[in-house]
Amino acid sequence: MGVLAPIGMLAASGLMLADLRQDAWDKAEQTSKNLVQVLERDIARNIEMYDLSIQAAVENLRTTGLAEMAPAIRQLILFDRAATARDMGVMIVIDQHGDIIADIDAVPPRKGNYADREYFQVHKARAGLGLYIGRPIVSRLTGERMLPFSRRINKPDGTFGGVVLGSVKLSYFTRLFGEIDLGQDGAINLYLRDGTRVMRHPYAEADIGVNIAGTQTFQGFMRDASGSFVHISARDGIERHYTYTRVGGLPLILNVALSTRAIEAEWRVKALVIGGIVFVLCGLTIALSLLFGRELRRREAMQAELERLSLTDALTGLPNRRAFENAGAQAWEAARHSGRPLSLLIVDADHFKRFNDRYGHQVGDEVLRSLARCLSASVYRPQDLVSRVGGEEFSVLLPDTDQAGAHRVADKLHAEVSALTIASIGIGAGAVTVSIGLAAIVPTATEVAGLTDLYRLADEALYEAKAGGRNQTRHAKPHEPAVFPLKQVLRLMQ
Repeated sequence: MGVLAPIGMLAASGLMLADLRQDAWDKAEQTSKNLVQVLERDIARNIEMYDLSIQAAVENLRTTGLAEMAPAIRQLILFDRAATARDMGVMIVIDQHGDIIADIDAVPPRKGNYADREYFQVHKARAGLGLYIGRPIVSRLTGERMLPFSRRINKPDGTFGGVVLGSVKLSYFTRLFGEIDLGQDGAINLYLRDGTRVMRHPYAEADIGVNIAGTQTFQGFMRDASGSFVHISARDGIERHYTYTRVGGLPLILNVALSTRAIEAEWRVKALVIGGIVFVLCGLTIALSLLFGRELRRREAMQAELERLSLTDALTGLPNRRAFENAGAQAWEAARHSGRPLSLLIVDADHFKRFNDRYGHQVGDEVLRSLARCLSASVYRPQDLVSRVGGEEFSVLLPDTDQAGAHRVADKLHAEVSALTIASIGIGAGAVTVSIGLAAIVPTATEVAGLTDLYRLADEALYEAKAGGRNQTRHAKPHEPAVFPLKQVLRLMQ
């Protein structure tokens, strides 16, 4: 839990940061939509105003006797409904030959021929075109960049009679777009439907008039009347979020482009700070949990070792009497439930006091260790238990073993001990012998009530082996009452 909880915190923080990132994108998209709507309405309204001025001039050309009037009066009549604004460009009337015949800013009109202009050629070739918005041009009268708007003049017979041209300075778009801060690498673009760029903010002269119709970005603008998408700009390779719309019913496309890096810039700062703090805290928590877990495992290992030591005889390394009693109680219950036999050998070193008196306790200890190895070598099954139950006395617990099987183990034990030698102290084979008391019962078929009674029977048999000359095995007889000398009683009480 100490590890999983911080991981859960990291996951929750990740979800929170993902939600914050989505909020940043939602905010950027909504801001872009609002900007596009405001700009589109301003541009559409101004173009409509300029178009109404052009339409008024076309209508006023039909005024009776206009050609015979004085130039100043003719100018007033033609442009009486013309709009005036700071960014209004030239407004002129051009005859069927391309020459200027009326000029809103000059009487008499300025001279010039515009038969080569695109808008003139388009209107001459197509009747009923309506308002035509051409590509950005440089005015031959003022030298300024302008966006031309024009309508065809028809003679009474319907033939081409010229063009009324109005224009708006590109400074109008520069001023309009320049009031908006889009952040680093943000941009606003206005395109003609054929892909020609009319204006870009930030302004760059080289961008004006460039056609991007073949780019994937522009193809995205053409799919719907309005929408948004993310794409890499063909102009500078920067990934941007584009929100676009068509300007009214005009052949113009407006878009606001925000850099994806700028959209996520504030979120990245928050993500780094929050993520860093959470990561460090969770990392510390995990590290402390792991250290605590390691300490717990170390303590558990120490406790297990202490438990093992509490059940182990320090001299021989065999299980001690406590371990014997625990294992014996379990073996007794298992035998009682299964009805299988249970056998116990009590093994005692013969004349052990002589070794201690003659050679000292160190030699006596070595003899006990050697006996422990002999006993361990006499059993093979994992469930058989060899223990040191006190002094020079050992026990061999044999679950699921009858008297015959226990006797074979005892014989094996005598054989192992008879071959025991301790060359370092001059003890040869046969010098060490043991006496064995054997008790084998089936708990469900005897009056023996527990491990204590089984131990008593084996110990009685051991006493008989001692009394019978030692270095032998005697079997217990549980059906016979136990009558034995006071010396053995005192020994059992110890």
